[in-house]
Formats: sequence, C-alpha cells, structure tokens
Amino acid sequence: MAEDLKIVKGRKEEQYQSIYPQIEALLRGETDVIANLANIAAALKEQFNWFWVGFYLVKDEELVLGPFQGPVACTRIQKGRGVCGTSWAQAKTLIVEDVDAFPGHIACSSLSKSEIVVPLIKKDVVWGVLDVDSDTLAAFDEQDKLWLEKIINLL
Repeated sequence: MAEDLKIVKGRKEEQYQSIYPQIEALLRGETDVIANLANIAAALKEQFNWFWVGFYLVKDEELVLGPFQGPVACTRIQKGRGVCGTSWAQAKTLIVEDVDAFPGHIACSSLSKSEIVVPLIKKDVVWGVLDVDSDTLAAFDEQDKLWLEKIINLL
C-alpha cells in the first residue's frame, strides 16, 4: 500500500470503517512494533484530528513515552497514576469525559479535556497503552472503545 491515507469526513462510524482497513494494510508484513505504533498514531491523528494520539510502553515497571502525534508529552507515568497508569493497572479501556474530574489526572497539557486509554495486552500482560486526548469534553464513547480496541488487536 502507498503510505497515503484516504481521509473520510462524516459520521464517526464511517471514519472508522474507512481508516481501519488502511491501518490494517499499513501493518501488513511489517514486524517492527515501533514502526507499527508510529503509523497507527499518525493514521488516527490524520483521520480524526484529535489533540494528541500516542503510545506509552511498559519499561522497568513504568510507562515510557513511545511513538506519538501531537504536542510534547509526559515522558514517564507510574502504574496506577493518571488515566494511562490506571488503565495499565486495571488492564481495561478507560473513557474519561472530563479529565479535570478524574482523580490524580496527570496534566501533560492544560488543553486536554477528555481522554480514552486502551491497554495493549499480550498473553494477559499489559505491555503498553494507546492514549488519545481531545481538546473538547466528552469526545469519546463506546464506539471509539470498540474501534480502537479492534485497531489495537491488529498488533
């Protein structure tokens, strides 16, 4: 596949239906995890124009910043801290409508208003998280959870 994306505007469902096979094609045959994470982050950022899209990877019992698209970010996050650390600790996707209302939220940027974090799980072990931030409140819902988990399962 050429590394050009066809960006579709419209309903969220239509956008995911368009970007999913394109991400699948980008990952096909590529074994390097960092390259794949980078392309997923870029594709999602291009398609949805979210404020921040990226990955944190588990290294030495903390999350360390990985490939991302958006402004500079927090570099390290402890397990159980903030939305990312909590998603890691609970091994489940978290949707936060208002990050300022989330206990212990780590504010890498004051412009971030809502967030979804999807854990990357292999053989029942969380090895990282996909973190997506929006600069609008309540930007994420169950549809995002469903599609982002489906995209992460391509890894």
